[in-house]
Amino acid sequence: MSDSPLVDFAALESDLDAAAASYGAADPFPHTVIDNVLRPEVFDKAVAEFPGMKDEFWKGYLHVNETKYSNTEPDTWGPTLHDVAQEFCSPRFVAYLEKLTGISNLIPDWTMDGGGLHQTLRGGHLNIHADFTTHHTHENWARRVNILLYLNEEWPDEWGGKLELWDRNMQQCRARVTPAGNRMLVFSTAYDTFHGHPDGLTCPPDVARRSMALYYFTEEEGTIRRATNYQARPDESRARRAAIAADRTALDIYDRLKRRLGISDERVNKLLARVDRLRRRNR
Repeated sequence: MSDSPLVDFAALESDLDAAAASYGAADPFPHTVIDNVLRPEVFDKAVAEFPGMKDEFWKGYLHVNETKYSNTEPDTWGPTLHDVAQEFCSPRFVAYLEKLTGISNLIPDWTMDGGGLHQTLRGGHLNIHADFTTHHTHENWARRVNILLYLNEEWPDEWGGKLELWDRNMQQCRARVTPAGNRMLVFSTAYDTFHGHPDGLTCPPDVARRSMALYYFTEEEGTIRRATNYQARPDESRARRAAIAADRTALDIYDRLKRRLGISDERVNKLLARVDRLRRRNR
């Protein structure tokens, strides 16, 4: 099998049995961290092509539980970013994920439902959560695996932004992943695979926490729809817990309406952006 000019498959596929065993035994849920996934010259091109902070195609997710931006339209990306995403949807990469995770018949999602390119700016955060469980268009698709490829040129520890992996009872953070450049986090998703970076970033104002996210599904009968399940950490104040819960409920209602009525995220994102600008102005 010819090798990819984009992804170092030889490294990914070496000793895959041991990697799969380690993945399944990881605490607090199945996951692995892989460095140098892209070939060095490809990573450099991908970083150079990453959209600017004020690019017109960013859409804001700006509410109590998260403040980040996404671009879910690969046709607007640079050629290297586009081709890398295609590679992650290729039969060879999907077969690798199936062997790594032990989950058969994975379906890649080129529509980028919830995925795509992500950026979080200074002060931004993503509260601890478990992901939505079914695709918004193909509701018989159950979400099973996430990959996050970090596209940061540098990321010192003092900037924060480590992805925290919490136990299923939301009592303790069990692992932290620094969003270092060319690092990929792969993890299985379920109703209790809690993760996030809940504290505001302290990076410089001209720097963003940047990543590419792709999600993989299996076709199932009797899927159970759950919206993104945000959780408070044990030491959160009572007021903070109430705000997280209220926002979670509002998002669940929106998720139901979006599925039933086919509501576009675009108008909602514009409204949230206006609210966020007012919030920042009044700080």
